[in-house]
Amino acid sequence: MLTTEEKTKIVSDNKINETDTGSAEVQVALISEEIQRLLEHLKKHKKDVSSKRGLLKMVAKRRKLLKFLERTSEDSYRELTKKIGLKA
Repeated sequence: MLTTEEKTKIVSDNKINETDTGSAEVQVALISEEIQRLLEHLKKHKKDVSSKRGLLKMVAKRRKLLKFLERTSEDSYRELTKKIGLKA
């Protein structure tokens, strides 16, 4: 789980305007950070099946959000994938 300070930093780095907290860009950035943490956890605990299931659900949610973003705003999609380090 991300702490409140970490979430605030990720939101401030990826927000579109001052009041933005739930845009697709922000959601993808938050989910990507959670995925990274879960991957580190699963490297140590290979048999943790419930965490692996949660990871797969997060990856699917991120994929859906990225599809939406690519369909609606291709420029912000490219910028976000470069920023986060995902393959476009």
